[in-house]
Amino acid sequence: MNNTYTSLVNQTFHFPQEGFDQNDDGYLEFNGLDLKSLIDKYGTPMKLTYLPKIGMQINKAKKMFEAAFKKHKYEGEYFYCYCTKSSHFSFIVEEALKHNIHLETSYAYDIEIINRLYQRRKINKETYVICNGYKQKNYTSRIAKLINSGFKNVIPILDNKEELLAYKKSVKQPFRLGIRVAAEEEPNFPFYTSRLGIRAKDILEFYVDDIEGYEEKFQLKMLHIFLNKGIKDDIYYWSELNKIINLYCQLKKICPELDSINIGGGFPIKHSLGFEYDYQFMINEIVSNIKKACKKAKVPMPNIYTEFGSFTVGESMAHIYSVIGQKIQNDRECWYMIDSSFITTLPDTWGIGEKFLMLPVNKWDNEYHRVVLGGITCDSHDYYDSEEHINEVFLPKLASTDVKDDVANKEPLYVGFFHTGAYQDQISGYGGIKHCLIPSPKHVIVEQDKNGKLIDWLYAKEQTAQSMLKILGYLR
Repeated sequence: MNNTYTSLVNQTFHFPQEGFDQNDDGYLEFNGLDLKSLIDKYGTPMKLTYLPKIGMQINKAKKMFEAAFKKHKYEGEYFYCYCTKSSHFSFIVEEALKHNIHLETSYAYDIEIINRLYQRRKINKETYVICNGYKQKNYTSRIAKLINSGFKNVIPILDNKEELLAYKKSVKQPFRLGIRVAAEEEPNFPFYTSRLGIRAKDILEFYVDDIEGYEEKFQLKMLHIFLNKGIKDDIYYWSELNKIINLYCQLKKICPELDSINIGGGFPIKHSLGFEYDYQFMINEIVSNIKKACKKAKVPMPNIYTEFGSFTVGESMAHIYSVIGQKIQNDRECWYMIDSSFITTLPDTWGIGEKFLMLPVNKWDNEYHRVVLGGITCDSHDYYDSEEHINEVFLPKLASTDVKDDVANKEPLYVGFFHTGAYQDQISGYGGIKHCLIPSPKHVIVEQDKNGKLIDWLYAKEQTAQSMLKILGYLR
């Protein structure tokens, strides 16, 4: 039979590939994990976090920057930061910290996480903490306390000129700061310039008027830029990157303390088996552009900081659902109903049309057909109908025409959405009230022990009716 799901995948992609394979029984494996055994143990719907992937991603980036520095004889240092807003969970942040990285924060409560990590001895007062975001008093005051308590490498990134006044009043010892440069938005964006950061044309004057001459109290260490579009090989990205490089060269001539450029985050992750992205090429070009501009301007090359969030944690998670029913609503549309909701568990698919890498866990030898996946809320927008590489979804038929597969026919079709680890819980609100009171799924963690053995454990049970009734005030 040449119209099985297996044949479809093999005709469309190279398979198996990194992170995805099939075991001898025909079930999908995710980073070598036997998904079927985890489903048998914990059931669906299930969120699965595979912690070792985080270290793999961090070390991949570090090695590529090391290779680029060596190739171009680059004279600065590289610092890998994890932006906590991608996923704040302790098991995520602490896993990342095992690999000698630094942190980036976005809001006041992040500083409470920093304090707790220090208490647990997961970080020390040498760890770089890059403080981003538009800051209210509760944020600037916490940053000041952190610096006053001896954290040497806390760097508040000024989002506006007035922010500096808060640190002048409350920080009692010398500190270093950064400036976020307001990027021009890409041409199809509804605004010309990012709402975050200070206009590039204002920064030189701001430095001369408000920072220069105060070196004993504070010093400008870093220029920071972030592009919503991410790090992509196009004219827009290289144009914006070169703007900050040129600004660094201008400032460096009058500000000897300035020694770092922070290019933010933006490395993409795999959302399709057809994903192609040359990470090493992009890193080589970034390093090369910075070096060339500095050589031309005759200024020292800066240290390079990155703040990878999705790249760090995104590929470590999967959501696994069961197909609980099939509905033929007309001649062209076949619905597969899942035992959860896209709106509540994968809100990126609903809110911004994000696509994830989707594969069935079983029934690969069945014929395939076009389907629409539907969630069980009452909202008409609770569906998933297109993959990143094609504007359709193809999945195996629920039953095989081969009578010998009677046992397999009775088994539900399990569908996995992979590389879902960034932002989903932050957007949907972990543990709260969800649309139509759909419960949050159980959350399973897989980690390595000291001997390298994989251990799976239940981090959170499926949300109960009682817990939701308590939040809503029906149980007192």
